[in-house]
Amino acid sequence: MNDTGTGLTARRLALKLLGDVLHRRLPLDESLATLLSEPVHDAMSAADRGLVRAIVTAALRHLGSLRALLGARLRLGIPERSGQLEYLLLIGLTQILHLDVPDHAAVDTTISLIREDARATRFAGLANATLRRVATDRAAILAAVDPALNAPAWLLERWSNAYGEAAARAIAAAQMHEPTLDISVKSDPQGWAERLDGLVVGLGTVRLNGHARIPDLPGFTDGAWWVQDAAASLPVALLAPQPGETVLDLCAAPGGKTAQILSHGAAAIAVDRSEPRMARLAENLARLGLAAECRIADAASFDHEPVAALLLDAPCSATGTIRRHPDVAWTKTGEDILKLANLQRRLLERAATLVRPGGRLVYATCSLEPEEGERQAEGFLQRHPEFRRGPVQAEEVGAFAEAITPAGDLRVLPFHLAHPQPRLAGADGFYVCRMIRVDEGA
Repeated sequence: MNDTGTGLTARRLALKLLGDVLHRRLPLDESLATLLSEPVHDAMSAADRGLVRAIVTAALRHLGSLRALLGARLRLGIPERSGQLEYLLLIGLTQILHLDVPDHAAVDTTISLIREDARATRFAGLANATLRRVATDRAAILAAVDPALNAPAWLLERWSNAYGEAAARAIAAAQMHEPTLDISVKSDPQGWAERLDGLVVGLGTVRLNGHARIPDLPGFTDGAWWVQDAAASLPVALLAPQPGETVLDLCAAPGGKTAQILSHGAAAIAVDRSEPRMARLAENLARLGLAAECRIADAASFDHEPVAALLLDAPCSATGTIRRHPDVAWTKTGEDILKLANLQRRLLERAATLVRPGGRLVYATCSLEPEEGERQAEGFLQRHPEFRRGPVQAEEVGAFAEAITPAGDLRVLPFHLAHPQPRLAGADGFYVCRMIRVDEGA
């Protein structure tokens, strides 16, 4: 049926995606791309496509507090054998509390979808009353939200153990706010900040004030910049590629750090095992007018003569990126962290053979978990006395100096880079360790 005027199609897709993330533990962006690529959705407007992602992202960002609200409002909890009632209520609550959607549209579309579900339909009256009461009490509900509810308990406990309870709560609070877009520019950050209505943060990252379609922004087609979180620019900054140097960029896709390396005047060999991701890397570099030697290969077994500089931005649980990708909080498990830590160790062992004496190895992950950061680096240095740590100096990282650890590494937390406006504050959580291979002649 044609329901363009009612907005039901967007909510149906949001329902499907929410189930993909919470039930099947699938990454949101991949599921969304697959869903929207289906021919049946070719005619879907850009606004409705944006609404789909906005609903699901906000529902996941506030999932803990939304579920707590349902627990408080439904005396007996979510009824048994009620189909997709919980997910549908989450979608309705998200629109009422966290999106610029009229209350009547949020309630009416939710109830319509509940009536389409054979198991949920008998609870349509209960759902209608619940949503309308929440709309009436919206201000008080939002004022009482505890940000810590929106981090899975097991992750909050991990962060409390690693960084202290206050920092763990600050991480959770930072992740409640959807950040704006960060870009790395080839030159003139201040000029581009003025042109794009942004501000310069970190080491020259331009942080935009508003949201817009990336391809529509000035400079995109011309290849003047690429999307990259302020913290994600730190590994290459600490590697400090030199003009004429050859740099190995392991696990390189989608290519932001490769572009950074090339912008320093170095040559880059970009390695990644994923053919589709390497195709995307090549497309990104072509748009930027940059060229690298691209190798589709498993970095854990990649062979090459030793180089002066190597970057290993290793696959990880990505718990540092929850503010941009809230699905990560609900798709990853402790078992994932252990498996990824084993992979990181294998990648580091291979990387050690690819750095020549006197050369630099920078290890980085966008994870907040010590097993994927500090413990990984410490284990590597203990196993490899031919490497020593190259401590980070405050002047190298500017506003990120607060992230320097006592050992001399970087541990960026999502609440770093403070700003009075929460959406303009923060950075992806990152760990970066710089190591030097001792010159055999020293």
